Amino acid sequence: MSDYRTLPLSADLLSVLEELGYTKLTPIQAQAIPLLLEGRDLIGQSQTGSGKTAAFCLPILERMRLPHRRVQALVLCPTRELSAQVARELRRLGRRHAGLQVLTLTGGAPVRAQALALQRGVHCVVGTPGRVLDQLRRGSLQLQELTTLVLDEADRMLDMGFQTDMEQILEQTPSTRQTVFFSATFLRSVVELSAKYQREPERITIAAEAPERPAVVQRYILVEQAHKLTTLTQLLQQHAHEAALVFANQRATVNEICTALAAAEISAGKLHGELEQVERDLVLARFRNGSTRVLVATDVAARGIDVAGLDLVVNFDLPTRFDVYLHRVGRTGRAGQEGAAFSIVTAREEERIAALEQAHDIRIERSALTSQPTAADAQQQAAMETLRISGGRKQKIRPSDILGALTGEAGGLAGADIGKIEIHDNFSYVAVVKHRSKQAERGLSNGRIKGRRFRVQIVA
Repeated sequence: MSDYRTLPLSADLLSVLEELGYTKLTPIQAQAIPLLLEGRDLIGQSQTGSGKTAAFCLPILERMRLPHRRVQALVLCPTRELSAQVARELRRLGRRHAGLQVLTLTGGAPVRAQALALQRGVHCVVGTPGRVLDQLRRGSLQLQELTTLVLDEADRMLDMGFQTDMEQILEQTPSTRQTVFFSATFLRSVVELSAKYQREPERITIAAEAPERPAVVQRYILVEQAHKLTTLTQLLQQHAHEAALVFANQRATVNEICTALAAAEISAGKLHGELEQVERDLVLARFRNGSTRVLVATDVAARGIDVAGLDLVVNFDLPTRFDVYLHRVGRTGRAGQEGAAFSIVTAREEERIAALEQAHDIRIERSALTSQPTAADAQQQAAMETLRISGGRKQKIRPSDILGALTGEAGGLAGADIGKIEIHDNFSYVAVVKHRSKQAERGLSNGRIKGRRFRVQIVA
């Protein structure tokens, strides 16, 4: 089985899959979805990027009783970022499920607002163990009618010390529930948890594919720790790029880098776990549409990002795992284009470069910055700015509507002045050349889109 159309899914779900361009099932989807649709317990081993999110989201949506606004599915995730990603996939795949309510329960959002949302009624909850357990203890979250429980990246949750929280949550769910574990590795603790809380689970193992060798020139720059920020700034100034992704290992480092780049008048956005979802959406939209030329991110926050035309990756910090290095570097040099990857390392880290070369049979050349300014120094600011429009998919707004308004009498812009347009549920982003952004903001604010007025503002 490799075609989605062979699955026993509703016509609505199959239509959505066609709209989204889904055609072939990944190995984990081909094996897991039929079993989950039968209601079987499952423990699956697969790597990030294998399609496991859709593998459990589709059966959840297929079995959802929409008129019954009670929590029927609970997905536990190790991080806020992964929780948001799973919730987005549920909403995306469930776009034809009228009235579908998916709630994310994670830190960083007001407890009271989450409790009120639960009181109004939701069909599916996605969250981290700590906040889910907190709402259970408060009595806001009721799981008596739960039919499916998914532990996504179960091994990572156990590594992060969530075992007690996970077990307390499991104890408060109906014994008749379907229990699904996904894990990158079958740790003993995962197997023990499965034995305790699953009923004759089917076990699926999908072998990890060897990472594809990126078409990337890889170099490293040797510096003293105190000079890393200066080196990064000079590297971005001297290496011509349209879009650059800078990786750091800690949130605090991301903030520190962005402060330094702003002081050097380099357009940069940041992405880490402390951002609210609305902030994350804006940062990514501005990076994708060229309003921001540099994105500074942690690995977890950057998961799932796929930006076309990314021509430079910088490791401000070397990752702790060798495979993560290849995943980072592999984000550039795609579609036949050559990319560049630089790592900024200290003398004590240089031996890790040699270990990386040996582990992956690659060449990472030592490099140095030029002492003289280059042509790339001249322009580090983005040429585009982003407008936020207070209407989106739920207001029936389409990209062509925004394009028409901007190029029509109200906007007065040429098609060449307009960049990428992104439509979200209740708002939209559009990139406009910087010297026309004020004109576009005034024109759209005073004009109409599909006969309606919307609030429009330039966002940074």
